[in-house]
Amino acid sequence: MKFKESVFRKIIRDYLPEPIRKPCQYSVLLPLVFHQDEWHVLYEVRSSNISQPGDTSFPGGRIESNESSEEAAVRECCEELMISKEKIEVIGQIDYIVNERVIVYCFVGIIHDIEVNKIGPNDLEVDYVFTLPLNYLLANEPTYYNATTITKTIEGFPYHLMAHGKNYNFRSTNREIPFYDLPNGEFLWGYTANMTHRFIEILRGYSK
Repeated sequence: MKFKESVFRKIIRDYLPEPIRKPCQYSVLLPLVFHQDEWHVLYEVRSSNISQPGDTSFPGGRIESNESSEEAAVRECCEELMISKEKIEVIGQIDYIVNERVIVYCFVGIIHDIEVNKIGPNDLEVDYVFTLPLNYLLANEPTYYNATTITKTIEGFPYHLMAHGKNYNFRSTNREIPFYDLPNGEFLWGYTANMTHRFIEILRGYSK
């Protein structure tokens, strides 16, 4: 196939770029509830029926083709906590997570007219919920631990097509993973801890 210069100029000029490896897109809601006379952040513990059972997360999931990231966060919250859309007030969006595998958007919302102890979540996805006082999160920092991801090749990997063959020095990827040491025996780490900490940093930044 031969291209005239004018043709490939037009092709590239009109092309809309996107990631070569398009990451899956997810959206979560960071829910605030007024509980025991103060503001709390609400968390879910994932059920044994879904991936990462027992981990702590925010309500959320994959963004469907016919909805915005905000609509996905609200829909997932309704489905997982078994509450009506009318109880959720989205007050804004905060920073989100991007890597080669996923994009995770995060919206902050207030859940109105609800008693935490009476929430009956969808047991197909959620084992139970718990809350942490906002004042506790403001007073307690997570600890970040380093983790390294190393490239491991599989049998049949075409080293013969590389200049340095098996001596090629693949780069390792370093990550900092946050962990909260919670007093109630619950677990809070990873993406959910990242978004929790960023939310708290935003609140602190405004109060300075």
